[in-house]
Amino acid sequence: MVKHRNTSPFHTFDPIIRNPGELIPAILLSKEGNHRKFLDLVGEDLGMPELIEGIGPSLDSATILLVSLIEWQKGDRAAKPLDSGISRDRIGRFPASNGNALEYLLKYTKEEDGSSFHNLLKLLSRRFDDYYGDYPEISSGSAGIDLLGWLNYNEILELKKQIENGLWSTDSGESLDGGVLDCTRHLLVILRSAIRRNCGILMRRHS
Repeated sequence: MVKHRNTSPFHTFDPIIRNPGELIPAILLSKEGNHRKFLDLVGEDLGMPELIEGIGPSLDSATILLVSLIEWQKGDRAAKPLDSGISRDRIGRFPASNGNALEYLLKYTKEEDGSSFHNLLKLLSRRFDDYYGDYPEISSGSAGIDLLGWLNYNEILELKKQIENGLWSTDSGESLDGGVLDCTRHLLVILRSAIRRNCGILMRRHS
């Protein structure tokens, strides 16, 4: 059994109601002062400073993306977590060297032929670096914003199926006894919560 301790950085899995892949091109246009496409996607009332056509926004791109994605509660209150129990802390503060439970899974699991298990984990933990590495301003912003990746609803369904169907195995050399099983158990809690709420998942790192 893994003995848990706080690590730095830690990670969160936030509910999102829009597709970052659609928003990112619109935000890049908005930074140049062309806001129409962005406003068509998100509407006018996001609790951000007014966007004036022809003038770039005062907020950085990563902040705009985060504000646009999160499933905020009424009154602009923080989003209701996908898990309010132990899973949020256990997977968010995983006792690996970098605190990233998904990177631990990628390192210490093996896939069966035809499995998409690792690819889906990479989409959640590395998507911004792998697909938007030329635009670091999209994933790193003020106040320590550090966005790693996301899954949309259908990808969440597929990852849940991959885990439950056992299309992977644990590497015998894993560094933490029971670490892989611990990670997958708590990740399933997050995935099932997103499925019940019909939302996507955004993974963030906090220093």
